[in-house]
Amino acid sequence: MNVSEFVYNVVVVTHLLGMAAVVGGYVAAQPVVSELMVWGARLQIVTGLILVGMAESIDSIGKDPNMVKIGLKLGLAIAIAAFAEIGHADAKRGKSVAWMTHAAGGLAIATVLIAVLWTATLFGGAMPGIYNGHSLLEA
Repeated sequence: MNVSEFVYNVVVVTHLLGMAAVVGGYVAAQPVVSELMVWGARLQIVTGLILVGMAESIDSIGKDPNMVKIGLKLGLAIAIAAFAEIGHADAKRGKSVAWMTHAAGGLAIATVLIAVLWTATLFGGAMPGIYNGHSLLEA
């Protein structure tokens, strides 16, 4: 394993920790958006962009991202972050909006399902997964 692969794997772990923060924060803090969810949503966007940038620019990593899947996940991540930020700001002002918590948490769970289930076998080979049908973490 070279340095690029090591750094990539560290970013993958950080990305997964961000996902755990959003989903775990959703489960633990209902019906309000916790600060953990907000930071997890931010971390997901930043680390996801870093992962795609590394996969596209460093040949030795051997990744080939599916940009349709990446685009869908990025759109969902932005929506999750927006719901989390607005819901948390409202909660700090004493105005709890439970549907924003459920929207952020539900979309986060949907994003996990897309990340894991979007493979060549799911779509009959028509839409390969982010890493060409391999598991979430390998090329």
